[in-house]
Amino acid sequence: MQFQKIFLLIAGVFGLACTPVRATTPAASAPAARVHSTTESLPPARVKQTIADYQRWLDRVVERHAVAGLVTAVVIDGKVVYEGTLGYADAVTQQPVTPDTVFRLASLSKAFATAITGILVDDGKLSWDTKLVDVLPYFKLKDMQAASQATVSDILGQRLGLPRNTYDNMLEGDIPYEELVRKLDEVDLVCGVGQCYGYQNVAFGMIGDVVLARTGDFFYRQVDKRIFYPLGMTTASYGRAALESSKSWARPHRASSHGWIPFEPSETYYRVAPAAGVNASLRDMEKWLIAQMGDRQDVLPTSLLDVLHAPGVATPSELHATPWRQARLTDAHYALGWRVYDYGGETLIFHAGAVAGYRTMIGFFPKYHAGVVTLWNSTGPVPSGLMPMVFDDLLDLPHVDWAEIEGSIKTPAATPQRKKPRKHRAKHHN
Repeated sequence: MQFQKIFLLIAGVFGLACTPVRATTPAASAPAARVHSTTESLPPARVKQTIADYQRWLDRVVERHAVAGLVTAVVIDGKVVYEGTLGYADAVTQQPVTPDTVFRLASLSKAFATAITGILVDDGKLSWDTKLVDVLPYFKLKDMQAASQATVSDILGQRLGLPRNTYDNMLEGDIPYEELVRKLDEVDLVCGVGQCYGYQNVAFGMIGDVVLARTGDFFYRQVDKRIFYPLGMTTASYGRAALESSKSWARPHRASSHGWIPFEPSETYYRVAPAAGVNASLRDMEKWLIAQMGDRQDVLPTSLLDVLHAPGVATPSELHATPWRQARLTDAHYALGWRVYDYGGETLIFHAGAVAGYRTMIGFFPKYHAGVVTLWNSTGPVPSGLMPMVFDDLLDLPHVDWAEIEGSIKTPAATPQRKKPRKHRAKHHN
């Protein structure tokens, strides 16, 4: 695997609201909730029907030219039961996406950062309660008493007390991460450390500096050695250079009157790698999803997964963020690099990501060992509605067309160049 060699790698995006709500769970050092304690099997007939429905919905996406390219998989009980691809890695050259095409993961990268931190905690290199001031000499907040209490779990759990997406606009304005992270003491806190939710990318990136300080090794090398390699994620990498050197990689696209137009990937959020620096293919993400559901105990044991997936600070703004969330969610929290929802009465572990020209979603129900991952390389709202439609099918909830693809076809926002997008390729695995 190839990596871009930079000294303080740290990146991200895709935050929602920062609502002052007190954390509802004990400190990270307390015993974690048993998220993975109870398991049940989904009825095989329901799974079969869900796969058939998903294939039909993806056909509708193709008819509407709703994406440049998209890859997706359904994983149940440690096995890939459905794998589909549609469209192009590059709409101009008509290069199709495949399960091995590499996409940017955007904020799905955060879960890799929290996982490697947990592995190092198990190694005794640090703890969830390690104070940032004891590891990072530069770390300051406007309230230094609060700063003295801030821990590793506070930055990974998005509860540092900063306003949401602090300095993201300046990061996008090409101001270096190293400068921004040293300006956190200029920002007024919206609550005390550990007391409210505020989604961060720049501040989240500090975990890379913590890992370097405690191991003497670069953050991305630790992820490579302890996660990518043992899971067999052979195309996974960090950085733009690694993305563009992949054998097959998805270009970001924007819609135009002439079709989907590819453009150059942005460097911005690669500069805060723990938050949004990972590149990976669908095949890689299938392995990642299997591991997150507890089927790779040699890499991510249940004891660690219970910590990573335990509900942390409440995120009530999530309950109203989209129509499907408003209808299906009754509870929402941020864990460690993951969101935890009550979806139709079941626990859903979820995260989404977005950087310029890329969108990503991953979610699974621990109780049923059932999950979905979707990556696409264009903007537009349609694909984000597909995953909750699959969730509804799996849980036998009333069908709702969250993606708005089942009505009559309207004039598309973008039509393809030269010819119709390549129809998705589906695989069914027994």
